[in-house]
Amino acid sequence: MSAPEAPGDADEVETLPLGPALLFCPGDRPDRFGKAAARADAVLLDLEDGVGPAHKAAARAAIGTHGLDPDRTVVRVNAAGSTELAADLAALEPLRPRYVMIPKAERPEDVDRVVAALPGAGVLALCETARGVLAAPEIAAHPAVVALMWGGEDLISSLSGTSSRHADGSYRDVVRHARSTVLLAARAHDRSAIDAIHTDLADAEGWRAEAEDAAASGFTATACIHPAQVPVVRAAYAPTPGQTAWARELLVAADAAGAGAFEHDGRMVDGPILRHARLLAKRSRPAPSPPSSPDD
Repeated sequence: MSAPEAPGDADEVETLPLGPALLFCPGDRPDRFGKAAARADAVLLDLEDGVGPAHKAAARAAIGTHGLDPDRTVVRVNAAGSTELAADLAALEPLRPRYVMIPKAERPEDVDRVVAALPGAGVLALCETARGVLAAPEIAAHPAVVALMWGGEDLISSLSGTSSRHADGSYRDVVRHARSTVLLAARAHDRSAIDAIHTDLADAEGWRAEAEDAAASGFTATACIHPAQVPVVRAAYAPTPGQTAWARELLVAADAAGAGAFEHDGRMVDGPILRHARLLAKRSRPAPSPPSSPDD
């Protein structure tokens, strides 16, 4: 007899099955492509903020021949309102990337423009402006969107603010609201959700705390900007030994109890608690190791 299932919780498949640690890499640094891919669960090759205007053409040429695993590679193009986007899409058309990230996404039509040029691409929509955050539910509903991500610095800029964080490093209320809004929109439409980068490279405790909160809140991945952040993020998304033991014990008890709610260790267990346990048990399974880079 198998453990009773709540509706929709049986080994759910993410629309963006890349793993928890996604590492940005500037598109004009092809010498780093292999290293980034080897160190992270997936690499985000960047044509936008990580590349200066004078280096955009070189970045397009490098990304067009990157040679990385397409199932573990995302290309971030320039925003829909940018004069650079047309050149990005033209350069990527022969490559036909599997995943494309659209920064500053503000409407479903931004997604339409990309998929018209790159049919079949799964779109990661980065909602990082006031308009984009408010439109997150409509963007998430687009059939080509596989994930939503959010960003605090561009959001504050779009609000004419000056800082996304308080002096103690915590997010301002409006930024926390945007983070929650994008997460809710993504998960309400069964899309994956990616938490924002942590820009303070000296704040290792901050990386850890935010990644742990992201994993517990329902995000499926966190974007990184430095290889040192990757193991911290992976550890944050992996259940602790205690959580793994609890989940497995509870699922065994559920199997013995049969269908319906039951009591276990003085606590009533029903569908939502079982979903938590199944997710923890699933995350405790070892993930396949990415291939090693010859540059390692």
